[in-house]
Amino acid sequence: METTLPTDVARATIKPGFAWDDQDADVFDIDGTLTRSRDRVHFTSFARSVAEVTGIELSLAGVSLHGNTDTGILREAWRLAGLADAALDAQEAAIQAGMCRYVADHRGEMELAIMAGVPAVLEYLAERGALLGLGTGNLEEVGWTKMEQAGLRKWFRFGGFSDRFPMRSELIGDAARQARELAGAEARVCVVGDTPRDIEAARANSLPVIAVATGNFSFEALLELEPEVCATSLADLMALTRSAP
Repeated sequence: METTLPTDVARATIKPGFAWDDQDADVFDIDGTLTRSRDRVHFTSFARSVAEVTGIELSLAGVSLHGNTDTGILREAWRLAGLADAALDAQEAAIQAGMCRYVADHRGEMELAIMAGVPAVLEYLAERGALLGLGTGNLEEVGWTKMEQAGLRKWFRFGGFSDRFPMRSELIGDAARQARELAGAEARVCVVGDTPRDIEAARANSLPVIAVATGNFSFEALLELEPEVCATSLADLMALTRSAP
């Protein structure tokens, strides 16, 4: 039987036999999982960098953003504009560098809300000996900048990013590889995210996943995909843990 915390709003479900807080390493998504951006610095960096490098006015309208990667978003927008992949291939590195530069230059304008329960969960897992890392669609410099601005950087020792991996499954695989280099070849690695793509990426790498409904997908939508853990927030997951006998 699944363990569930039933309240009018807060919900958390854990599959039988899965110890979510006893993994050797945990790989966290950023946007929608750890933080939510109340600014448009990262969003604006796409069009600004493309215009700076290529002179092309690129729009993100119609691009699937949630659970996507920066490299995937850029490529989708490029194709929707009717532009040839080869032209992007030749300029992608310069565009990525421009995005990172724009975010660094405007980091003081970032307004990052930390999701409920995040500091408590990071501290709790670290105290239990877990190695903490990132598995995010952000470019590496962008991701670390967000963590620094949010005051969460100290918790994370490694990360998988989209600089070299347009597919989330690939960057999660890279994060898992780094985790096992640090924690041992047999280390148990768990993914924490807020979208179906996080769940799919974990599954593609045979990793368990904690899904939190703090982004744009409901608890019910995430639960349908049968993650090992599904919670309305990390705070609610901690409440379940603390209330357990």
